[in-house]
Amino acid sequence: MEKAGILSVQYNPILGDKKGNLEKAEEIIHQFSDSKLDLVVLPEFFSTGICDKAFIQDAEDENGSDVIKEIQEIAKRYNTNIISGSVITLKDGKRYNTSFAINRNGEIIAKYNKIHLYNFAGGNEDKYLTPGNEIVVADFDFAKVGMSICFDIKFPMHYKKLIKSGAEIIASPSAMPVLSAFSEKVKSDFIKTWQGMNMTRAAETLTYFITSNLVGPADKTLYCIGNSMITDPLGAVVAGADTYESGIYGEIDLSVVRDFKRLYPIYDMD
Repeated sequence: MEKAGILSVQYNPILGDKKGNLEKAEEIIHQFSDSKLDLVVLPEFFSTGICDKAFIQDAEDENGSDVIKEIQEIAKRYNTNIISGSVITLKDGKRYNTSFAINRNGEIIAKYNKIHLYNFAGGNEDKYLTPGNEIVVADFDFAKVGMSICFDIKFPMHYKKLIKSGAEIIASPSAMPVLSAFSEKVKSDFIKTWQGMNMTRAAETLTYFITSNLVGPADKTLYCIGNSMITDPLGAVVAGADTYESGIYGEIDLSVVRDFKRLYPIYDMD
């Protein structure tokens, strides 16, 4: 048995309030400080929420500025690895939606720039951001974690590339929205689709699949659906959130992934 403790953090950030949003993230992490924490996953746009001002004016430097520095300190305080959700970074005059992998020593060990930008039903990432072009797997002390962000979940071949690169866990910080004007039935159906995609991505890659989603109103037109999940390699839900702020914790068994890799070497198949 190769056990690891996973925490997915779900909340509704206050637009532009970086300090308050960082405090909220740590508050939820602290609630699980007595648990075994090998990996914490934060949501997409965890420090700013979804707002054009963050895209234009509030971008961090390529190393995440003070926001990621604080996440590095949190990693050390709680002796945990962190997938930092995502922040907007600025490099060479271009803005990216960037997720940072930070180890227990507070060191940045990998960065992933979101490849598949969300430009639909109220989304406008391509108006401000440049898509990434590299698949990234972070080599933590307990497992290899493939990195993705939100809308990547719609692109199965992204995950095939991650398992070919050795991913045993896949983390997907998200801010998955629906239009606020949608009916409750459409919102409910969208949540079912989201849950199905989580289970499918886990089962087709034979990895543990972790989403950390924003929840609640994002702006005047968008509502983030929450329902963060930890899903096992057969698509069974280890832990799932609802539509309120919370942390979800699950203990996973990496020997299951490693056994499946030997039995079903799908990562070697085209």
